Amino acid sequence: MNIVLASTSPRRHELLSRLNLPFNVVSVSVKEGILLGEQPKDYILRMVTTKANAVIESLPKEKLLLESTLVITADTIGVLTNNEILTKPASKQNAFEMWQKMAGTHHFVWTAAQATLIDQTAKVVWSKQIIETTRVYFTQLTEQEMHAYWETGEPCDKAGGYAIQGLAAAWVDRIEGSYTNVVGLPLAQTKALIEQAHKKVTY
Repeated sequence: MNIVLASTSPRRHELLSRLNLPFNVVSVSVKEGILLGEQPKDYILRMVTTKANAVIESLPKEKLLLESTLVITADTIGVLTNNEILTKPASKQNAFEMWQKMAGTHHFVWTAAQATLIDQTAKVVWSKQIIETTRVYFTQLTEQEMHAYWETGEPCDKAGGYAIQGLAAAWVDRIEGSYTNVVGLPLAQTKALIEQAHKKVTY
């Protein structure tokens, strides 16, 4: 079974590598805008499905694949206690607004992962989605801290505008739940998806 990670995120790449399984990485480009009135669960599941469909549609249709392929897609968002969705910051002001809402309280990090198994004709034979949630408690933040962090460039491509594995680790008082989920790929749960998919492969 060929495994494809539909993400160019170095964080997801590094995490999946810890399973010591061979996999290929493909780039997918999809619109990530939140629809009017869309709830976090609906948004994040739509994203992983859209990414999986984009990968499958890009496969050559004129010839058979060499083997069954498992496409893994993932999407991570922050979710405030009022259900507001936090994605990648659109600007410095946007990042500051998000951080101020998270400072001194807790928020949630959601990662949805989807495993889509296709046969040699690129037909979907099995698919499963999961959502993992981690509660993250932030310390109080000063204007100086926020300015300094923004200038590092680290927040720009991170959901909620921070990287727990990076410099923002100092902002995290504690977490409840999966650490790898906050980084961008809940590893134990993804491993379980791969194992389930392997049982569905027809040899």
